[in-house]
Parts: sequence; C-alpha cells; structure tokens
Amino acid sequence: MTLHKKPRCILITGATGGIGGALAPAYAAPGVTLILQGRRTERLEEMAEQCRAAGARVILHALDVQDLQAVRDWISRISETEQPDLIIVGAGLNTATGPNAEDEAWQLSQAVIEVNVMAAIATVQAALPAMRSRKHGQIALFSSLAGWRGLPATPSYSASKAAIKAYGESMRDLVAADGVRINVIMPGYVESKMCFEMPGPKPLLWNPDKAAQRIRRGLAANQARISFPFPLNLGCWALGVIPPRMSSVILRWLDYGA
Repeated sequence: MTLHKKPRCILITGATGGIGGALAPAYAAPGVTLILQGRRTERLEEMAEQCRAAGARVILHALDVQDLQAVRDWISRISETEQPDLIIVGAGLNTATGPNAEDEAWQLSQAVIEVNVMAAIATVQAALPAMRSRKHGQIALFSSLAGWRGLPATPSYSASKAAIKAYGESMRDLVAADGVRINVIMPGYVESKMCFEMPGPKPLLWNPDKAAQRIRRGLAANQARISFPFPLNLGCWALGVIPPRMSSVILRWLDYGA
C-alpha cells in the first residue's frame, strides 16, 4: 500500500455535517490550512475555534451549494489563491418516501440532485484546471453504500449516490495521467442528523470520528473506493449483482421495502 505525502491545504464542503465535522479536526495540525464550507455559520465558527486550537490555519466560507455558479466561482478562485492539495466534497442532502410509501416531493428530489450531484460536479470541474496544471491534487467524492443498489425508501438519494460513484470512477481514470487522484467514498450508516432522519434499520452504525479515520487512511493510500463497514459493504454489493427479484425480496425481509 503506497502512502502519499500528507496534504497541507484541505478544502471540505459540507464541513458542518456529521462526517465533515469529524474530518476537519482530524486533519487540523500546525502548518495545515483548512478551508471549510457550510451553511451554518455558527457551527463553522465553532469548528474553526477547535481547529485553530490544534494549530491549523482556518478559512471559512458560508455558501449554499445549490447556487452552482457561486460554487464554481469560489472553487476556481480558491484553487488559484490557496492551491488546496485535497478537496473533500462532503456537502449532501437526503429525502425519503413517506410512511405509507408516498412518492417523494419534487422540490426535495430536485434539491438532492442539485446538491449531491450537480454541486459535486461543479466543484470538480472548477478545481481540476489548477490541479492538472500543477500535476498534483486529490478530490474525494461522497457516494454511499446505497450507490450499489437503490433503496425503496430513498430513491432520489440512492440515484444521486449511484451517479457520483459512476462519475468519480470515470474521472479517476480520466485525470490519473495528470497526477490528480480521484477517490469515491462509500460509507454505510454514520451517526448524523441526516442519518437519523433516514427511514429503515441502521445496522453497523459508526460514529463520525471512526469514519473520519477510515477515510483519512483510504485517501492517504489513494484507494479508488473507500467503502465501509466491510460486512455491510459486501451485503450491499451483493444486492447489486444478484437478480433484482431476489434483491427486492431481501430488502423487504430486512424492512427496507414497501
């Protein structure tokens, strides 16, 4: 396993979320610059105080990533001025069907696709020119184990994570020759407000600090897919490759289906 040089400038979108909020202090150290984006200014300030206490230089940016042009402009600008070594695209939303299997609300499905997919792609496309020019850089994209096989309770969320898995894998091969590394993170259930709002069982639930350390190790080793926890990952992968009729029966048996 090849370990790469530790990043000295890390940009995290969705830094006020569960995993993002654990990754920022995990990377905080003297000589490190952290660029943290989120919507909750008060939470960003709390994180900045914690990270500065660990010796890091911190830059905060409050931004709604649904404003795709604002995302592109900011990432392009900060990629030139601060030259982040690592960009972790962690901003995300979730939505679900109702308790009686009602369809998802259109406005919520649209927001999920805009944040989880379009904002992520906007971030990558805006960051790549500077990274490719320098022949150096790393971008981590958040998919999910739901990207292996869509769940009936979260159709739009599952679709968004499958899209990011495919996009990240495609981009990894596209830019590898330019010295840029792309990694796809596929977590299972990690304690967070968004996680607890999701319907259905939550087996093998991890705390955010444990997830952050697993992600750090995977990024340092440049793993193409950073998926965890192992038993759940294997099960979700299997659901995606067995015949759909069988996977539907299993999902209903596990109380994920209608």
